[in-house]
Amino acid sequence: MTAHRTPDPSPAPDPAPDPAPTTGTRPQGTDEEPGAATTPPRLAVRGLTVRFRMPGGRSVAAVTDADFDLAPGECLVLVGESGCGKSVLASALLGLLPGNAEATGTALLTDTHGATELLAAPEAELARSVRGRRIGLIPQSPAAHLTPVRTVRSQLEETVRELTGVRRGAELRAAAERAAARAAFPTGHLDRHPHQLSGGLAQRAATALALAGDAPLLLADEPTTGLDRDLVDRTVDELRRHAEAGRALLMITHDLAAAERIADRVAVMYAGRIVELADARRFFGTPGPHHPYARGLLDALPGRAFTPIPGMPPELGDLPAGCAFAARCDRATTTCATLPAPRDGVACHHPVPPEREPDRARTA
Repeated sequence: MTAHRTPDPSPAPDPAPDPAPTTGTRPQGTDEEPGAATTPPRLAVRGLTVRFRMPGGRSVAAVTDADFDLAPGECLVLVGESGCGKSVLASALLGLLPGNAEATGTALLTDTHGATELLAAPEAELARSVRGRRIGLIPQSPAAHLTPVRTVRSQLEETVRELTGVRRGAELRAAAERAAARAAFPTGHLDRHPHQLSGGLAQRAATALALAGDAPLLLADEPTTGLDRDLVDRTVDELRRHAEAGRALLMITHDLAAAERIADRVAVMYAGRIVELADARRFFGTPGPHHPYARGLLDALPGRAFTPIPGMPPELGDLPAGCAFAARCDRATTTCATLPAPRDGVACHHPVPPEREPDRARTA
């Protein structure tokens, strides 16, 4: 895979974006020297923890102590195996968790509208002024988020009208078609209902709806599902443009090729915890990831070692007291029976050195 930072041109959005910052907080996991911290992060997450209460008094630790900043103009990609808590984290930020969930910690959203503590905000505020307007969402299951009895065009026009203030007939129609073009949604399908769309078209319709309002923060949960490679590249390039206009993007994906194409930084999640947070160029290039699990994700790719990670992730309702990856790790020792604290962006007792050792086994 080859890192890509200059997308092919395509239709640009009309609404004026937030101005790109000239200085700001230093993104975690980079080698850049800190500058004058005059611009706060678009999103600052500290200690975000989500527990699901289950029958019989059990609890499931879906997300534990997530910490990260997301700056204006930045794309952070969250990767990890299915069930590791990535989508739960995004749902917590939007206040979309089910009734048996409890979210603690802080998640501070800061933009031109002010600062809002998302985990403490009442539902009325989230529904009225946050979702769609300040945080856009490309959902993991787009068909479930499209109104089945209305055409894609009518849903796009309503979204544009509510989020941008464009109300005139011809102007509104043109704005909706521009939003569709940004997501590579064909104009000839705009008058179809969701049940008439393929999975890939439904994905592109959901992307168009999320991009229509040019929200300062965009959460994209598996935005390339059902798309062929060309459309994957076009979609991530458009999302990249969205971020480079001074907005922020948190993208969740299993597609490491798409992650390499778009990311400024990569956060690797395992069993509910972020185990590595790294600069994307270092992560995908040299020296590569340092957590054994993160290294295993890359080694499993066809273009690399094509070697799967052995074993299965632990159940989130029955996590070990120490490192959750130890049972699958060839670097594990008795030290791993204790939980590793994050250090230099890596939560591991035995991180992989820059040059892989011939014999990675260690003694306690």
